[in-house]
Amino acid sequence: MVEDALAPSRGSGNGLRAQLLRRKPVADLVADSGRGQGGELRRSLGLWQLTMLSVGATLGTGIFVVLGEAVPLAGPGVALAFVIAGITALLSALSYAELAGMIPVAGSSYSYAYATMGELAAWVCGWCLMLEYGVSVAAVAVGWGQYVNELLQLLVGVSLPESLSAPPGDGGILNVPAAAVVALAMVALLGGARESARVNTAMVLIKTATLVLFCVLAFAAVQDGNFSPLLPLGMGGVSAAAGKLFFSYIGFDAASTAGSEARDPQRDLPRAIMLSLVLVTVLYCLVALAAVGAMHWTEFEGTEAALSKVLGGTTGSVLLSAGAIVAVASVVLTVLYGQTRILFSMSRDGLVPPMFSRIHPRTGVPRANTLLVSGFIAVLAAVVPLGELADATSIGTLFAFALVNLAVVVLRRRSPELHRSFRAPLVPLVPALGVLSCCYLMFSLGAPTWLAFGAWMLLGLGVYFAYGKRHSGLAG
Repeated sequence: MVEDALAPSRGSGNGLRAQLLRRKPVADLVADSGRGQGGELRRSLGLWQLTMLSVGATLGTGIFVVLGEAVPLAGPGVALAFVIAGITALLSALSYAELAGMIPVAGSSYSYAYATMGELAAWVCGWCLMLEYGVSVAAVAVGWGQYVNELLQLLVGVSLPESLSAPPGDGGILNVPAAAVVALAMVALLGGARESARVNTAMVLIKTATLVLFCVLAFAAVQDGNFSPLLPLGMGGVSAAAGKLFFSYIGFDAASTAGSEARDPQRDLPRAIMLSLVLVTVLYCLVALAAVGAMHWTEFEGTEAALSKVLGGTTGSVLLSAGAIVAVASVVLTVLYGQTRILFSMSRDGLVPPMFSRIHPRTGVPRANTLLVSGFIAVLAAVVPLGELADATSIGTLFAFALVNLAVVVLRRRSPELHRSFRAPLVPLVPALGVLSCCYLMFSLGAPTWLAFGAWMLLGLGVYFAYGKRHSGLAG
C-alpha cells in the first residue's frame, strides 16, 4: 500500500535516527489539511483567486524594491539576470506544481518534505520558510515606506523625517511606514481568506496597470547609449544580481500555502503556480528593459524607489509611486498570509505551539497566529535595513526550493502509484537542474548572508530539539 510505504516510524523505531526520519503519510497530511484547534480553514478560493494570490505575492517586489540594488551589479544586462532567476524559479515551480496537486495542504514545501524526507528535513524546510516568508514581508514593507516618501515629495514637496522612515542602520530610529503596512495587511487577513483575496485581486489589477503604464512611458524615453556596455561587470555581476532578484520570484509558491482553502486544489494549484510565474516573468523583463533604456544604469545606485526616479517628476511618476504603494502592499498581504499558513501546518503537526493552529469560529482564520506573526514582522520591518533582509530571504528560499525538487524525485520512486494532477517533465533531470540552479544562486550570495543563514539554522535546530521533537504529533 502507498500509505504503508509512507508510514511514520513507530514502535520499534524509537531511536534518535528513527525519530528524525519519521514521515507523515500523504493520506494523513491531506486528511488533516485544514483542521486546527477549534475548527477548520474554509475552502473558498478558486483558480482566479489562487492565481492572483500567487501574482500578488510575486509581482512588485523585485521591480519596485530590489531593482535599484540589482542594476548596479548587472548593468543593462539586468533583464538577463531576471531571466536566470526566472529559469531557476521555473525549474522549482514545476516541482511545486506536481507536489501541490498531489499533496494539497497549507504547509507547502514543509508538508512535502514531511511526506518524503522525514521530520527533521520538514522542520528545516519549515524553518527556512519562516525566513523566506516572514523576513520577505519585512523587506518589502521597508521598500513600501520609500515609495510613500516618494509620493509625498512629488505631491506636496515634503517627506517623512528620516528618523521615522528609516531603520537604525540607515540613519533613522524607526521605519514607521513599514510597520504600518504590515498592520494594514494584518487587518485584511483577520477578515477571512475570501475577503482578503478580494482585496488582493483589486490591488493586483492596479499594480499590473501601473507597470504597463510605466513601460509605455519609459520605452518612449529609451536612449540607445544606455544599453552599452551591456554587461559592464561581466557575467559575475549578472549572477550576483540574479541571486538578489530571485527574491522577486518567491511569491509563486504562495498559492501552495492556500492548499487547505482552495475549492479544487488538485486542479487549480498547479495551474495557478505556472500561470503566475509566466505572467510575472514577462512583466519583470519588460519593465527592466524599459527602466535601463530610459535611465543610465549608473544612476540606479542607492535608490529603493527606482522606477519613480526613472520617470522623474512627471505626472507618470506620481501615478507610478501611487501604484507602487498598492503593489508593495499587495505583496505584504499575500506573503504574510503564506507565513501564517506555514505556521498553522507546523502547529497542527505539534512542532510549534498549538496557539498557531487555533481557528477563530466566526472568520475561519488562525487569529492568534496572524496577530503574533504580524506583530513580530512589524517590529522587524521597523528596525532592519532592506538589503540585509532581501539577501537573507533569498538564501532561505533557495534552500527550501532545493528540498522541494528532491521531494519530487523521492515520491516518484517511493510511491509512483499516487495520483498526480500535474507531472513535472523529465524527472529526475528537471528536479536535478532545479537543485543545481538553486545551489548556484546560493553560492553567488555573500559571506555575511551565509553566516546569517548558518546562525538561523542553528537556532532552528535548537528550537526543534527543545520543543518540536518532543511535541511532534508522530511522537506517540
